[in-house]
Amino acid sequence: MAKGKSPVADHAQQKIQETSLEAESRKMAGFDDIEKVLPKRWAVSEMGFLDKLTGRLGRRNPFYKPATPDKNIVTLLDTIAYRPVHPYPHSPQPWQAEVVAAIFYKGRKDVGDVVSTIADTIGLDGDVGSNEEAKARIAERIQPFIDEIAPAKSVEIAIPQTTGAPIRKMLGPSNASGITSQTELTGGNDESDGTNVVFTAPAFPEAKAHIHYAAPEGWGIISDVDDTIKVTQTTNPIGILKTTFADEPQPIAGMADLYKVVHDQFNNPVWFYLSASPYNLYPFLHEFIRTHYQPGQLILRDNSWMFLGGLLQSLTQGTQAYKVDRLEKIHRWLPKRKFICVGDSTQSDPESYAEMYRKYPKGWIRAIYIRKVTDVSNMEKKNEQARFDRAFEGVPRQVWKIFEQPHEIEEHLRNLAGET
Repeated sequence: MAKGKSPVADHAQQKIQETSLEAESRKMAGFDDIEKVLPKRWAVSEMGFLDKLTGRLGRRNPFYKPATPDKNIVTLLDTIAYRPVHPYPHSPQPWQAEVVAAIFYKGRKDVGDVVSTIADTIGLDGDVGSNEEAKARIAERIQPFIDEIAPAKSVEIAIPQTTGAPIRKMLGPSNASGITSQTELTGGNDESDGTNVVFTAPAFPEAKAHIHYAAPEGWGIISDVDDTIKVTQTTNPIGILKTTFADEPQPIAGMADLYKVVHDQFNNPVWFYLSASPYNLYPFLHEFIRTHYQPGQLILRDNSWMFLGGLLQSLTQGTQAYKVDRLEKIHRWLPKRKFICVGDSTQSDPESYAEMYRKYPKGWIRAIYIRKVTDVSNMEKKNEQARFDRAFEGVPRQVWKIFEQPHEIEEHLRNLAGET
């Protein structure tokens, strides 16, 4: 996940990867105009010149230092443990996982002006009480955007074992976006499939995350987040800001019940949640998923630009290239699993899933379900049948299905679950 590129380079690449449909949608909805009035990049104060410079080296950085509880905040991300597929089936490989931590500096409290700007931009109204509650939510959720990222930092983690002492590993150094990521052995045995353990960063008591164990074979679900399982209004910049920062998060009607049925019908599948949001939103989205949906790995963009316009750009530019890149990673981890992909029509989910199906046509993706979003603005062109036909060219018609209500795909799912 973590690369040595600077956030500026990541942003530039994302702009290059923007599709014509994304550019047209952004123009129709006035994304540029909204981004211009949002707070720009916050000043860097804690980050030293050497850390800022060498952070671009990622794990090759020889000048890193340990993160410390007095100066830093560490967030660990849930992950999936897998066993690499070996050419000899009777030689199972040890369990391993990509372990990811986000590291910030403590102490930045200057959120008042930012909260006011967001409140003004989204037009908060209603009685004073509801306004104050919304502003409190804005302040809480905006903090990971305002906290300064900490490059060139390492952190020790501890992974519990069935017997014996925990495995201790040093992650780091963090890259230019404050992310440290590396693949580590996790322990586990032949009975570990479907189980999970909590790993920690011993020096940071609040830093805890889950490792979910997934054997090489079985079923898996790859689900988009925004406007697939959570109301985000991805095509509307005001809608994104309002649903992300001010509102209580709302599940898409019927999707939580559908995913419970899927989890039971497909015998405890492994779950991946794939969003184009930046990792600053991990605490918010992680809590939402664990409250309403099946636990799994939440995959977000691994960059942070420390400005709010970056959130809008993250969700609307270069999403197809980003999602295909992450889908490739899941395929490398679990090439023998059978996957169901669920997305929606607001972003590039049809194109991304279809691209992966065409690349791996021998059954890695068994079904693609796309929610046709009709309750947000600027969806006319994205919901045209011609768009879906182009996206799924070369994909058998029985593999993909467009739906508006979750119950419309229940029969297709039952038939799929009946496959041997």
